Amino acid sequence: MTSKTLPYNRNQIEALIKEYGSPIHVYDEKGIRENARKLSAAFAWAPDFKNYFAVKATPNPYIMKILMEEGCGADCSSMAELLLAERVGMKGEEVLFTSNNTPGSEYVKASQMGAIINLDDISHVDYLEQHAGIQEMICFRYNPGPLRSGGNAIIGEPEEAKYGLTKAQLFEAYRSMQAKGAKRFGLHTMVISNELDPYYFIETATNMMFDLAVEIYQELGIRIELLNLGGGIGIPYRPEQQDVDLDLISRSLQQAYDEKITAHGLHPMKIAMECGRYMTGPFGTLITQVLHKKDIYKQYVGLDACMADLMRPALYGSYHHITVVGKEDLPLDHIYDVTGGLCENNDKFAINRALPPIDRGDILVIHDTGAHGHAMGFNYNGKLRSAEVLWHGNGRSSLIRRAETMEDLFATLDFSRL
Repeated sequence: MTSKTLPYNRNQIEALIKEYGSPIHVYDEKGIRENARKLSAAFAWAPDFKNYFAVKATPNPYIMKILMEEGCGADCSSMAELLLAERVGMKGEEVLFTSNNTPGSEYVKASQMGAIINLDDISHVDYLEQHAGIQEMICFRYNPGPLRSGGNAIIGEPEEAKYGLTKAQLFEAYRSMQAKGAKRFGLHTMVISNELDPYYFIETATNMMFDLAVEIYQELGIRIELLNLGGGIGIPYRPEQQDVDLDLISRSLQQAYDEKITAHGLHPMKIAMECGRYMTGPFGTLITQVLHKKDIYKQYVGLDACMADLMRPALYGSYHHITVVGKEDLPLDHIYDVTGGLCENNDKFAINRALPPIDRGDILVIHDTGAHGHAMGFNYNGKLRSAEVLWHGNGRSSLIRRAETMEDLFATLDFSRL
């Protein structure tokens, strides 16, 4: 059971709204730092272990700077994410560039930064050479297809996913890159997202990736220098769910590393991950206020936030816990749909949710929005994206992204030509 607590009290929440407005995304700096240290400590045995924070989860330079200070690199998938990493001060192999359907200009930028380029398709070997040249260090993303059963709604079954190379293509790609002059090699996979079962990661690493690295060495004579096991470690969105047992994963991977990697003379092999959600997800909240109530065939609570502030429930049917501030101890004896104001019926944060009685003006806190929350925002219906705030603790906070204005929304329009 995971306790859904908050790092701030009611008075502090009201003060945040007064200073920054509503709705707002708020991130807990202390929680993020402590969690980054927890992950690093769990894999301290692994040679040069590094988590490349998946920038897409929370693309805010202030959050990225915190994680860089805690030893993380950046996993980037677009030009904007590369530029964010560069602005934060990350350089060289602190940056891993994993993208798909990639424009040549983005390969050029990644090359100029000295980032590790992780290719998503065998055809990208020639494409990369044409646009950015061949790098000394190159990585490939492996898609095991039917060799690895299981997936979920976010990525899907491996054979249905658009990402990565087949095993046969992988070996051909390494041969080609070696012939073209690449000297150092990485191997990567990412076959699941938001997974809570530790044995999924254990199996992926020990029975798939470690064995594959050995096979590549035995067949091609290529030593894998960097083995990226991907991200995908989930977080307990529901109170009844448990945190992933990192220590169990670590112990199992260490044993398999010794039995397979070290035993075949491939030590040291750098072990990496690209966790995003796990790093920041539990340490963000969306603070919002009740504008309206509606009682027709169902009871509805209408918020000043909408799907533009948090898309996950509408996109995936995802659960996010909700706290009604000041009513935490009241019985959950009302059933509500909690909605936003978009002209879309799936603009709902919760459906048939048992909550205490809610009144206009109440403050609701939506939990676990620190990843894929603000980042997935959009402007449909002309909705403006909300501010992002960093909570330092002890009543201290700072604005790390201001709220959008109508001027921002219309900045790309030239009204003078009407």
